[in-house]
Amino acid sequence: MHAQSVAHCPVKGSRCWRQLLLIATCLLGTLSCAPPEPVRIGFLGGLSGRVADLGIGGRNGAILAVEQRNRRGGINGRPIELIAEDDQQDPEVAKQAVARLIARPVEVIIGPMTSAMAIAVVPQINATTIPLIAPTVTTNALTGIDDQFFRVVAPTARHVFKSAEYHYQERGLRRVLLVCDLRNKAYAESWAGDFRRAFVALGGTVVGEIGFTEDDALSTLAARALASRPDGVLIVANSVDTGLLVQQIRLRDRKVQLATAEWAATERLIELGGQAVEGVVVAQYVDRQNATPAYLAFRQAYRERFAHEPGFAGLTAFDATNVALDALTSRQKQQTLKQALLAHGDFVGAQSLIRFDANGDTERDTFLSRIHDGEFQSLP
Repeated sequence: MHAQSVAHCPVKGSRCWRQLLLIATCLLGTLSCAPPEPVRIGFLGGLSGRVADLGIGGRNGAILAVEQRNRRGGINGRPIELIAEDDQQDPEVAKQAVARLIARPVEVIIGPMTSAMAIAVVPQINATTIPLIAPTVTTNALTGIDDQFFRVVAPTARHVFKSAEYHYQERGLRRVLLVCDLRNKAYAESWAGDFRRAFVALGGTVVGEIGFTEDDALSTLAARALASRPDGVLIVANSVDTGLLVQQIRLRDRKVQLATAEWAATERLIELGGQAVEGVVVAQYVDRQNATPAYLAFRQAYRERFAHEPGFAGLTAFDATNVALDALTSRQKQQTLKQALLAHGDFVGAQSLIRFDANGDTERDTFLSRIHDGEFQSLP
Protein backbone atom coordinates (compact mmCIF):
# COMPACT_ATOMS: atom_id res chain seq x y z
CA MET A 1 0.00 0.00 0.00
CA HIS A 2 2.80 2.36 0.96
CA ALA A 3 4.84 1.33 -2.10
CA GLN A 4 1.91 2.08 -4.36
CA SER A 5 1.45 5.61 -2.97
CA VAL A 6 5.15 6.33 -3.54
CA ALA A 7 4.97 5.06 -7.08
CA HIS A 8 2.16 7.48 -7.85
CA CYS A 9 3.73 10.43 -6.04
CA PRO A 10 3.41 13.66 -8.02
CA VAL A 11 6.31 15.25 -9.78
CA LYS A 12 9.26 17.03 -8.20
CA GLY A 13 8.27 20.14 -6.26
CA SER A 14 5.00 18.69 -4.99
CA ARG A 15 4.15 18.30 -1.32
CA CYS A 16 4.61 14.51 -1.53
CA TRP A 17 8.06 14.95 -3.04
CA ARG A 18 9.08 17.33 -0.26
CA GLN A 19 7.91 14.80 2.33
CA LEU A 20 10.02 12.06 0.73
CA LEU A 21 13.02 14.36 0.62
CA LEU A 22 12.55 15.19 4.31
CA ILE A 23 12.31 11.49 5.22
CA ALA A 24 15.47 10.69 3.24
CA THR A 25 17.34 13.56 4.91
CA CYS A 26 16.30 12.33 8.36
CA LEU A 27 17.40 8.80 7.55
CA LEU A 28 20.79 9.99 6.34
CA GLY A 29 21.15 12.12 9.46
CA THR A 30 20.31 9.18 11.68
CA LEU A 31 22.90 7.02 9.94
CA SER A 32 25.58 9.67 10.15
CA CYS A 33 24.94 10.15 13.88
CA ALA A 34 25.02 6.42 14.72
CA PRO A 35 27.77 5.55 17.21
CA PRO A 36 30.90 4.12 15.59
CA GLU A 37 31.48 0.37 15.76
CA PRO A 38 33.59 -0.46 18.83
CA VAL A 39 37.06 -1.91 18.61
CA ARG A 40 36.72 -5.28 20.32
CA ILE A 41 39.57 -6.89 22.21
CA GLY A 42 39.46 -10.12 24.16
CA PHE A 43 40.83 -11.18 27.53
CA LEU A 44 41.53 -14.81 28.43
CA GLY A 45 42.45 -15.92 31.94
CA GLY A 46 41.50 -18.10 34.87
CA LEU A 47 38.71 -16.13 36.56
CA SER A 48 37.54 -18.96 38.81
CA GLY A 49 39.17 -21.70 40.84
CA ARG A 50 42.50 -21.81 42.68
CA VAL A 51 44.38 -19.44 40.38
CA ALA A 52 41.62 -16.85 40.12
CA ASP A 53 43.80 -14.21 41.80
CA LEU A 54 46.06 -14.26 38.76
CA GLY A 55 43.22 -14.10 36.23
CA ILE A 56 41.20 -11.48 38.09
CA GLY A 57 44.25 -9.28 38.57
CA GLY A 58 45.00 -9.58 34.86
CA ARG A 59 41.42 -8.85 33.81
CA ASN A 60 41.32 -5.80 36.08
CA GLY A 61 44.58 -4.49 34.61
CA ALA A 62 43.06 -4.84 31.14
CA ILE A 63 39.82 -3.12 32.24
CA LEU A 64 41.77 -0.18 33.64
CA ALA A 65 43.77 0.28 30.43
CA VAL A 66 40.61 0.18 28.31
CA GLU A 67 38.71 2.60 30.55
CA GLN A 68 41.57 5.09 30.55
CA ARG A 69 41.89 4.89 26.75
CA ASN A 70 38.15 5.32 26.24
CA ARG A 71 38.25 8.48 28.35
CA ARG A 72 40.86 9.80 25.91
CA GLY A 73 38.67 9.10 22.89
CA GLY A 74 39.26 5.41 22.23
CA ILE A 75 41.07 4.42 19.06
CA ASN A 76 40.71 7.02 16.33
CA GLY A 77 37.32 8.01 17.76
CA ARG A 78 36.05 4.44 18.16
CA PRO A 79 35.23 3.12 21.65
CA ILE A 80 37.00 0.01 22.90
CA GLU A 81 35.04 -2.97 24.15
CA LEU A 82 36.73 -5.60 26.32
CA ILE A 83 35.29 -9.12 26.22
CA ALA A 84 36.58 -11.32 29.04
CA GLU A 85 36.52 -15.12 29.00
CA ASP A 86 37.29 -17.55 31.84
CA ASP A 87 39.59 -20.39 30.76
CA GLN A 88 39.10 -22.12 34.14
CA GLN A 89 42.70 -23.37 33.79
CA ASP A 90 41.35 -26.12 31.55
CA PRO A 91 42.82 -26.56 28.04
CA GLU A 92 39.51 -27.54 26.43
CA VAL A 93 37.62 -24.71 28.11
CA ALA A 94 40.35 -22.32 26.98
CA LYS A 95 40.04 -23.46 23.36
CA GLN A 96 36.27 -22.99 23.46
CA ALA A 97 36.72 -19.50 24.93
CA VAL A 98 39.18 -18.56 22.19
CA ALA A 99 36.74 -19.81 19.55
CA ARG A 100 34.06 -17.51 20.97
CA LEU A 101 36.41 -14.54 20.94
CA ILE A 102 37.46 -15.23 17.36
CA ALA A 103 33.81 -15.39 16.34
CA ARG A 104 32.93 -11.99 17.86
CA PRO A 105 35.38 -11.04 16.19
CA VAL A 106 38.11 -9.44 18.30
CA GLU A 107 41.20 -7.66 17.01
CA VAL A 108 43.55 -9.08 19.65
CA ILE A 109 43.44 -11.28 22.75
CA ILE A 110 45.17 -10.33 26.00
CA GLY A 111 46.18 -13.52 27.80
CA PRO A 112 46.27 -16.21 28.84
CA MET A 113 47.82 -15.88 32.28
CA THR A 114 49.56 -19.27 32.53
CA SER A 115 51.95 -21.12 30.26
CA ALA A 116 49.81 -24.26 30.23
CA MET A 117 46.87 -22.40 28.71
CA ALA A 118 49.14 -20.67 26.19
CA ILE A 119 50.49 -24.00 24.99
CA ALA A 120 46.88 -25.16 24.53
CA VAL A 121 45.59 -22.20 22.49
CA VAL A 122 48.57 -20.90 20.49
CA PRO A 123 48.03 -23.43 17.63
CA GLN A 124 44.41 -22.26 17.41
CA ILE A 125 45.49 -18.61 17.35
CA ASN A 126 48.14 -19.27 14.71
CA ALA A 127 45.38 -20.29 12.29
CA THR A 128 44.13 -16.66 12.43
CA THR A 129 45.61 -13.18 12.05
CA ILE A 130 44.67 -12.30 15.65
CA PRO A 131 47.68 -11.73 17.93
CA LEU A 132 47.75 -13.21 21.42
CA ILE A 133 49.60 -10.93 23.88
CA ALA A 134 50.35 -12.78 27.11
CA PRO A 135 50.96 -10.78 30.30
CA THR A 136 52.63 -13.55 32.35
CA VAL A 137 53.51 -16.53 30.13
CA THR A 138 57.22 -17.40 30.43
CA THR A 139 57.60 -20.98 29.20
CA ASN A 140 60.67 -21.55 27.04
CA ALA A 141 58.59 -23.78 24.76
CA LEU A 142 57.16 -20.70 23.00
CA THR A 143 60.46 -18.83 22.63
CA GLY A 144 61.95 -17.89 19.27
CA ILE A 145 58.97 -18.90 17.11
CA ASP A 146 57.55 -16.72 14.33
CA ASP A 147 53.84 -16.91 15.15
CA GLN A 148 50.93 -14.88 16.52
CA PHE A 149 52.14 -15.17 20.13
CA PHE A 150 53.59 -12.12 21.92
CA ARG A 151 54.46 -11.61 25.59
CA VAL A 152 55.44 -8.67 27.78
CA VAL A 153 57.61 -10.68 30.20
CA ALA A 154 60.81 -12.56 29.39
CA PRO A 155 60.97 -16.36 29.13
CA THR A 156 62.35 -18.13 32.20
CA ALA A 157 65.72 -18.86 30.59
CA ARG A 158 66.48 -15.12 30.72
CA HIS A 159 65.85 -14.48 34.41
CA VAL A 160 65.76 -17.61 36.60
CA PHE A 161 69.55 -17.48 37.07
CA LYS A 162 68.96 -14.40 39.24
CA SER A 163 67.08 -16.51 41.81
CA ALA A 164 69.70 -19.27 41.68
CA GLU A 165 72.52 -16.81 42.21
CA TYR A 166 70.82 -15.15 45.18
CA HIS A 167 70.02 -18.41 46.94
CA TYR A 168 73.53 -19.75 46.46
CA GLN A 169 75.60 -16.64 47.13
CA GLU A 170 73.48 -14.59 49.56
CA ARG A 171 71.54 -17.24 51.45
CA GLY A 172 74.27 -19.86 51.38
CA LEU A 173 72.04 -22.66 50.14
CA ARG A 174 73.84 -25.74 48.82
CA ARG A 175 71.21 -28.51 48.81
CA VAL A 176 67.86 -27.46 47.37
CA LEU A 177 64.72 -29.43 46.66
CA LEU A 178 62.20 -28.27 44.04
CA VAL A 179 58.44 -28.75 44.37
CA CYS A 180 56.55 -28.13 41.12
CA ASP A 181 52.84 -27.82 40.26
CA LEU A 182 52.35 -30.05 37.22
CA ARG A 183 49.00 -28.44 36.38
CA ASN A 184 51.07 -25.67 34.81
CA LYS A 185 53.72 -28.05 33.56
CA ALA A 186 54.95 -25.85 30.72
CA TYR A 187 55.91 -23.15 33.22
CA ALA A 188 57.10 -25.41 36.03
CA GLU A 189 59.38 -27.46 33.79
CA SER A 190 60.94 -24.35 32.23
CA TRP A 191 61.52 -22.67 35.61
CA ALA A 192 62.82 -25.78 37.38
CA GLY A 193 65.08 -26.76 34.49
CA ASP A 194 66.64 -23.32 34.22
CA PHE A 195 67.08 -23.07 38.00
CA ARG A 196 68.72 -26.48 38.17
CA ARG A 197 71.24 -25.62 35.46
CA ALA A 198 72.12 -22.27 37.04
CA PHE A 199 72.32 -23.59 40.62
CA VAL A 200 74.48 -26.59 39.70
CA ALA A 201 76.80 -24.37 37.65
CA LEU A 202 77.37 -22.28 40.79
CA GLY A 203 78.32 -25.39 42.77
CA GLY A 204 74.99 -26.27 44.38
CA THR A 205 73.02 -29.51 44.28
CA VAL A 206 69.36 -30.05 43.50
CA VAL A 207 68.64 -33.05 45.71
CA GLY A 208 65.29 -33.79 44.15
CA GLU A 209 62.28 -32.53 42.22
CA ILE A 210 58.75 -33.41 43.32
CA GLY A 211 55.81 -32.82 41.02
CA PHE A 212 52.26 -32.63 42.31
CA THR A 213 48.69 -32.29 41.07
CA GLU A 214 45.36 -31.56 42.72
CA ASP A 215 45.14 -35.18 43.90
CA ASP A 216 48.20 -34.88 46.16
CA ALA A 217 47.72 -34.04 49.83
CA LEU A 218 49.89 -31.07 50.81
CA SER A 219 50.70 -32.67 54.17
CA THR A 220 52.18 -35.69 52.41
CA LEU A 221 53.96 -33.42 49.96
CA ALA A 222 55.57 -31.47 52.81
CA ALA A 223 56.86 -34.68 54.42
CA ARG A 224 58.33 -35.84 51.10
CA ALA A 225 60.00 -32.47 50.54
CA LEU A 226 61.81 -32.66 53.88
CA ALA A 227 62.78 -36.32 53.66
CA SER A 228 66.10 -35.63 51.93
CA ARG A 229 66.96 -32.97 54.54
CA PRO A 230 67.56 -30.07 52.12
CA ASP A 231 68.73 -26.70 53.40
CA GLY A 232 66.21 -25.01 51.09
CA VAL A 233 62.87 -25.84 49.47
CA LEU A 234 61.88 -23.87 46.38
CA ILE A 235 58.21 -24.03 45.40
CA VAL A 236 57.09 -23.51 41.79
CA ALA A 237 53.32 -23.24 42.15
CA ASN A 238 50.38 -20.85 42.38
CA SER A 239 49.88 -18.60 45.40
CA VAL A 240 47.19 -20.76 47.02
CA ASP A 241 49.07 -24.05 47.00
CA THR A 242 52.34 -22.31 47.86
CA GLY A 243 50.86 -20.64 50.93
CA LEU A 244 49.22 -23.83 52.18
CA LEU A 245 52.30 -25.95 51.46
CA VAL A 246 54.54 -23.52 53.36
CA GLN A 247 52.25 -23.92 56.37
CA GLN A 248 52.61 -27.70 56.20
CA ILE A 249 56.40 -27.47 55.90
CA ARG A 250 56.65 -25.07 58.84
CA LEU A 251 54.68 -27.47 61.03
CA ARG A 252 57.49 -29.98 60.47
CA ASP A 253 60.57 -27.78 60.16
CA ARG A 254 60.95 -24.19 61.37
CA LYS A 255 64.50 -23.74 60.10
CA VAL A 256 64.57 -24.90 56.47
CA GLN A 257 64.77 -21.91 54.12
CA LEU A 258 61.88 -21.44 51.72
CA ALA A 259 61.49 -19.64 48.43
CA THR A 260 59.07 -19.37 45.51
CA ALA A 261 59.05 -18.69 41.80
CA GLU A 262 57.27 -15.64 40.36
CA TRP A 263 53.93 -17.41 39.89
CA ALA A 264 53.14 -17.33 43.62
CA ALA A 265 53.92 -13.62 44.09
CA THR A 266 50.43 -12.25 44.70
CA GLU A 267 48.86 -10.87 47.87
CA ARG A 268 46.92 -14.11 48.14
CA LEU A 269 50.15 -15.84 49.18
CA ILE A 270 50.42 -13.62 52.26
CA GLU A 271 46.69 -13.82 53.04
CA LEU A 272 46.67 -17.63 53.04
CA GLY A 273 50.17 -18.28 54.35
CA GLY A 274 49.89 -15.96 57.32
CA GLN A 275 52.73 -16.14 59.81
CA ALA A 276 54.15 -19.24 58.12
CA VAL A 277 55.29 -17.32 55.03
CA GLU A 278 57.27 -14.73 57.01
CA GLY A 279 60.85 -14.79 55.71
CA VAL A 280 60.03 -16.58 52.46
CA VAL A 281 61.98 -15.20 49.49
CA VAL A 282 59.71 -14.52 46.54
CA ALA A 283 60.69 -13.80 42.95
CA GLN A 284 58.63 -10.99 41.35
CA TYR A 285 57.78 -9.61 37.90
CA VAL A 286 57.11 -6.21 39.48
CA ASP A 287 59.37 -3.83 41.35
CA ARG A 288 57.09 -2.99 44.26
CA GLN A 289 59.37 -0.17 45.39
CA ASN A 290 59.33 1.53 42.00
CA ALA A 291 58.83 5.29 42.45
CA THR A 292 58.51 6.48 38.86
CA PRO A 293 55.49 8.75 38.20
CA ALA A 294 54.04 6.34 35.62
CA TYR A 295 53.99 3.40 38.02
CA LEU A 296 52.71 5.41 40.97
CA ALA A 297 49.89 6.80 38.82
CA PHE A 298 48.98 3.31 37.61
CA ARG A 299 49.04 1.84 41.13
CA GLN A 300 46.89 4.63 42.53
CA ALA A 301 44.36 4.35 39.68
CA TYR A 302 44.20 0.56 40.05
CA ARG A 303 43.71 0.69 43.82
CA GLU A 304 41.01 3.36 43.51
CA ARG A 305 39.19 1.35 40.85
CA PHE A 306 39.43 -2.14 42.36
CA ALA A 307 40.29 -1.62 46.07
CA HIS A 308 43.24 -4.00 46.08
CA GLU A 309 46.89 -4.06 45.02
CA PRO A 310 47.57 -4.69 41.32
CA GLY A 311 50.49 -7.02 41.93
CA PHE A 312 52.38 -8.41 38.97
CA ALA A 313 49.26 -9.71 37.20
CA GLY A 314 47.54 -6.31 37.17
CA LEU A 315 50.71 -4.54 36.08
CA THR A 316 51.66 -6.85 33.22
CA ALA A 317 48.09 -7.11 31.90
CA PHE A 318 47.80 -3.31 32.00
CA ASP A 319 51.02 -3.14 29.98
CA ALA A 320 49.91 -5.84 27.53
CA THR A 321 46.59 -4.12 26.91
CA ASN A 322 48.21 -0.73 26.33
CA VAL A 323 50.66 -2.37 23.93
CA ALA A 324 47.70 -3.72 21.96
CA LEU A 325 45.88 -0.37 21.99
CA ASP A 326 48.98 1.55 20.91
CA ALA A 327 49.55 -0.86 18.02
CA LEU A 328 45.90 -0.64 16.96
CA THR A 329 46.18 3.16 16.97
CA SER A 330 49.40 3.24 14.94
CA ARG A 331 48.47 0.48 12.47
CA GLN A 332 48.64 1.61 8.86
CA LYS A 333 46.30 0.61 6.04
CA GLN A 334 46.99 -2.87 4.68
CA GLN A 335 49.08 -3.62 7.78
CA THR A 336 48.20 -6.57 10.01
CA LEU A 337 48.21 -6.03 13.75
CA LYS A 338 51.17 -8.38 14.08
CA GLN A 339 53.10 -6.19 11.63
CA ALA A 340 52.09 -3.09 13.58
CA LEU A 341 53.29 -4.65 16.86
CA LEU A 342 56.67 -5.51 15.37
CA ALA A 343 57.09 -2.18 13.58
CA HIS A 344 56.13 0.03 16.52
CA GLY A 345 59.45 0.02 18.34
CA ASP A 346 59.40 0.82 22.04
CA PHE A 347 56.08 0.62 23.91
CA VAL A 348 55.94 2.54 27.19
CA GLY A 349 55.01 0.28 30.11
CA ALA A 350 54.14 1.37 33.63
CA GLN A 351 57.62 0.40 34.87
CA SER A 352 59.74 -0.23 31.79
CA LEU A 353 59.91 -0.03 28.01
CA ILE A 354 58.69 -3.02 26.02
CA ARG A 355 60.20 -3.92 22.66
CA PHE A 356 59.45 -7.12 20.79
CA ASP A 357 62.04 -9.03 18.82
CA ALA A 358 61.11 -10.56 15.46
CA ASN A 359 59.42 -13.49 17.23
CA GLY A 360 57.32 -11.49 19.69
CA ASP A 361 59.59 -12.10 22.69
CA THR A 362 60.87 -9.33 24.94
CA GLU A 363 63.24 -8.61 27.82
CA ARG A 364 61.95 -7.77 31.28
CA ASP A 365 63.77 -7.84 34.58
CA THR A 366 62.61 -9.77 37.63
CA PHE A 367 63.01 -8.75 41.26
CA LEU A 368 63.49 -10.56 44.54
CA SER A 369 61.60 -9.78 47.72
CA ARG A 370 61.21 -11.19 51.21
CA ILE A 371 57.92 -11.37 53.10
CA HIS A 372 58.31 -9.33 56.28
CA ASP A 373 55.52 -8.17 58.59
CA GLY A 374 52.94 -9.30 56.05
CA GLU A 375 54.41 -7.34 53.14
CA PHE A 376 56.69 -7.94 50.17
CA GLN A 377 59.93 -6.09 50.87
CA SER A 378 62.41 -5.69 48.03
CA LEU A 379 65.84 -7.27 48.37
CA PRO A 380 68.95 -5.46 47.09
